[in-house]
Amino acid sequence: MTVADRAGLASARRVVVKVGSSSISGDNAGQIAPLVDALAAAHARGTEIVLVSSGAIATGMPYLSLTNRPTDLATQQAAAAVGQNVLIYRYQDSLDRYDIVAGQVLLTAGDIENDSHRSNAQRAMERLLALRILPIVNENDTVATHEIRFGDNDRLAALVSILIGADALVLLSDVDALYTKPPSEPGAQPITLIDRSDSLDGVTFGDIGAAGVGTGGASTKVSAARLAAEAGAGVLITSTGNVARALSGEDVGTWFVPNERVVRPAGGWLKSVV
Repeated sequence: MTVADRAGLASARRVVVKVGSSSISGDNAGQIAPLVDALAAAHARGTEIVLVSSGAIATGMPYLSLTNRPTDLATQQAAAAVGQNVLIYRYQDSLDRYDIVAGQVLLTAGDIENDSHRSNAQRAMERLLALRILPIVNENDTVATHEIRFGDNDRLAALVSILIGADALVLLSDVDALYTKPPSEPGAQPITLIDRSDSLDGVTFGDIGAAGVGTGGASTKVSAARLAAEAGAGVLITSTGNVARALSGEDVGTWFVPNERVVRPAGGWLKSVV
């Protein structure tokens, strides 16, 4: 089905939700529980939910006695190896309250580019959803290289939404919507609706989240939203604190109007954009 507006999120068949590192790690690790509450509520309504979660490196940093995000690849991989395990445990511990089982899916850009790997990933996620398992997707930072990466998990979430034919994509961050300039600056105004023809000329985007542990920002979210919307998914950008309202179809965040659903194999879309 095509989710033409925010209200349609409440009855969507399949939704991909992406949450950033700064929203669920460090001092904000406590936001996992209310995030899970919102996902579980949508799950109970019958919506198939896929969570794309950043945070492996940020979650692993304290266990490696790191105070800043590492810049060298080997330490990033080590932090991800430790953090991914802890992150999934935290999600499953919270999901246990609702008797929902999580399934971990780790992808690299090469998996999306390769026909066989992409087909395997698609088949696995379809089966998980059919079994009412909640897939939690992340980039496989432990084996990914600087040369072959998605770039950020906003783009990964958009590609996953295309891969599984999601009706909608919800991109969460620490800001409640897109603004005409960084929201901390005087005169910044929220942008509530973006149509396919809107150029966003004159809009100034900020950098990564305040915690400094992520890799994306408003510009990456816009690029990801455009990508998913062009493939036919409605896209909402809002804050992690608004996730329950967003999935209930309330009037929050910035909505990207989707293209009319195009009958085209996911592989065709993905080969043209990866």
